[in-house]
Amino acid sequence: MSGGVDSAVAALLLQRAGYSVQALFMSNWEDDDDAYCTTASDFQDARRVCETLKLPLHRVSFAEQYRERVFGYFLREYQAGRTPNPDVLCNREIKFGVCLDYMHRLGASWVATGHYARVRRTDAGAQLLKATDAAKDQSYFLHSVAPAALAKTLFPIGELRKAEVRELAHAAGLPVYDKPDSTGICFIGERPFQEFLSRYLHTEPGPIESDRGMVLGEHRGLPLYTLGQRSGLRLGGRAGAAAAPWYVADKDIARNALIVVQDQDHPLLLSDAFDVEQMHWLNSCGAAQPIDCTVKTRYRQNDLECSMRPSDALSGGDAGHWRVTLSLPARAVTPGQYAVFYRGAHCLGGGVIARRFNSRLDAAAGGITYNHHFSVEGS
Repeated sequence: MSGGVDSAVAALLLQRAGYSVQALFMSNWEDDDDAYCTTASDFQDARRVCETLKLPLHRVSFAEQYRERVFGYFLREYQAGRTPNPDVLCNREIKFGVCLDYMHRLGASWVATGHYARVRRTDAGAQLLKATDAAKDQSYFLHSVAPAALAKTLFPIGELRKAEVRELAHAAGLPVYDKPDSTGICFIGERPFQEFLSRYLHTEPGPIESDRGMVLGEHRGLPLYTLGQRSGLRLGGRAGAAAAPWYVADKDIARNALIVVQDQDHPLLLSDAFDVEQMHWLNSCGAAQPIDCTVKTRYRQNDLECSMRPSDALSGGDAGHWRVTLSLPARAVTPGQYAVFYRGAHCLGGGVIARRFNSRLDAAAGGITYNHHFSVEGS
């Protein structure tokens, strides 16, 4: 019970379906000086919902486990110049990990959340499906949850659209029916992102360069930028350059240089293939043979047609490494982010993007990938 409308309506629907429902509010981030933390107000919203529904409310903190299992990884990835997604790890390690174990100790037979996703139970095991509301689907963030955890999970609002969820909340008199959706990374929220990262990472300023080697300015530290980023570059008009926005296209780790371009579809921003490591299959559909499917390389992206085959490029044939070839080039495929694979509504699983390729640039460079420094090897 997060204090939002989605988990509130999930509890409402379970109660109406005859389940004996108890609520649990968990906090994963503790910072005494944090002016952006909404935990206190969210807990009060959760308490008000539970009073309305007459539900017992438990409260627990997993802040220590979160810092160890999620935040530590988050910082290591950013320090290495990659862009992680901690929400995926939070689901696997915390919500459907230590929190799931905690709820079972409380006597829970099932666990339910307000995620927009669905579970289909088959003889071969539980399958993760996209939500009915494609605009709110959160299966991307759930792809690395253990199948055994999914088998014990209910997603009561997975068949509903957001407008229907709010209507149900309003009709039931739930006090959060019009509460705005939370945004941003789970523990960062609305705070200034670069300022937050600078508190924890060692950053060294360096040159911002065009793709032709022209020095345009100075960056604050490579970990503070991500592929495709437009804001925060502090680049105005430059002599000899068009009056157009600049986009982060690459990071030269060896020279501590940030490479930027002015065309949002510049070849340096496009990839027609990439490698995935730490591949996690939700069912046995992956195995070790080539497959055709679709992929999302970031949340809220349309599905991209692709083919996958086991790759020994990173690991000498380890089944956790795959080469993904896209039918059409995609923009800003970002190492450190997750690639999540689908067949229709069925989520097959996903893994971490290790390196990206552009065959046009690779051929021009004699077969050497321009952005080779994005590899996850050695991390």
